Amino acid sequence: MSDVDLIVAGAGAAGFAAAIRAAELGASVLLAEASATFEHGSNTSMSTSMVPAGGSRWQDRLGIVDSPATFRDDIMRKTKGTADATVLHALTDVAPELVAWLADDCDVPLDLVTDFRYPGHSTDRCHAVPDRAGRSLLRNLGSALERHHAATLIAPFRLHDVLVEDGRVVGGVLQTPDGSVEEVRSRLGVILATNGYGADPALVRRFAPEIAEGVYHGGDGSRGDALRIGERLGAGTAQLDAYQGHGALAVPHNVLLTWATVMHGGVVVNIEGERFDDETIGYSEYGARVLAQPGRTAWVIFDTRIHDACQPFADYQDLLSQNAVRWADDVDSLAETIGAPAETLNKTLADVARAARGEAADAFGRPTFAGELVAPFAAVRVTGALFHTQGGLAVDADARVLTPALEAIAGLYAAGGAAVGISGNGASGYLAGNGLLSALGLGYLAGQHAVGTMVG
Repeated sequence: MSDVDLIVAGAGAAGFAAAIRAAELGASVLLAEASATFEHGSNTSMSTSMVPAGGSRWQDRLGIVDSPATFRDDIMRKTKGTADATVLHALTDVAPELVAWLADDCDVPLDLVTDFRYPGHSTDRCHAVPDRAGRSLLRNLGSALERHHAATLIAPFRLHDVLVEDGRVVGGVLQTPDGSVEEVRSRLGVILATNGYGADPALVRRFAPEIAEGVYHGGDGSRGDALRIGERLGAGTAQLDAYQGHGALAVPHNVLLTWATVMHGGVVVNIEGERFDDETIGYSEYGARVLAQPGRTAWVIFDTRIHDACQPFADYQDLLSQNAVRWADDVDSLAETIGAPAETLNKTLADVARAARGEAADAFGRPTFAGELVAPFAAVRVTGALFHTQGGLAVDADARVLTPALEAIAGLYAAGGAAVGISGNGASGYLAGNGLLSALGLGYLAGQHAVGTMVG
């Protein structure tokens, strides 16, 4: 292979954003991806394509008052003040520019999601493609990359290591599935966009043990490669216990049931027919809560109104095509369907109905149900899952990898799951879209900064 200006490792949202931004600013870019099936098997492709931004033009058109500062406040509230302040400011500040760039420069057909609001967001700020499918977003990014002749995508090629001279990263060692390697030099360095460590069970048990028994529902290339490369170079790490979980992975179908079912008024019960927490606290932390239930499973219960509201989600359409949504005409039939005691389930749903009508406070403190559940009822059996990790290599506002002494490692960048995110510690700080914002935003900033060192 020929030498290039920049090597980007990983063809997810972070890698595509980095490669496209660097290429449009004049750099020759090699985007290396380890998996031949990344278009359907990456974390980006499995996402719901939500990219949050406070103060976007989409919000302005609808008269929605928001700003990067308000968005930061929401994140700090959800993370209890533990989000990485440097990365948080960088990402919330660049987010309005980022979504405009995705639409204008990458032809991504973004719309503002206004039909429901995920936990933690104080206003409507999530931007998504029409079918709310990450695979559609990834396809758009792939098409955008193809328009830049200076950028080349190669797969399957895994970044095995980086080349270092005089303390600066000057290239990469690329490995094919048969084990052969090839060195490629890059004048501007390497951007690590290889995601986190979710596909490595040993690392999950080490850093995020509470979700270790959950189903891993992410890209198989998330094996901690960036951590290992960074460790060898003396890089610092941050918030390695952070992750995005999910409390509604349909089983045995292994397809996401959108949490919109809950935010529109659905509830989650265990196999005894009992609720066990406030479902609106967040789908990420609910993953471990579901795993703590008997059989490590639960049932999401909703109705026709909610079923209709979830039609835009491609994942929901997938569940319908697999007959994963089970219907019952009344509560007794629903109890039989999910295998719960009818008396218990009747009491659970009666309590929910009173809370939804405002006649009584919810026993778990749920603030709203967005409407009363009405027969016929739908139910989907779910389990807790790990989607992707949110901690990683320490980086600055330009996505440069830092040492523990906060010194930048020349020529080395990290974005997305390879870098520290903005979700604080554990699972409870995650807001919908923060994973994609970290991926796209840090990738965009890394590509931009790397090229700036060439022309600066």
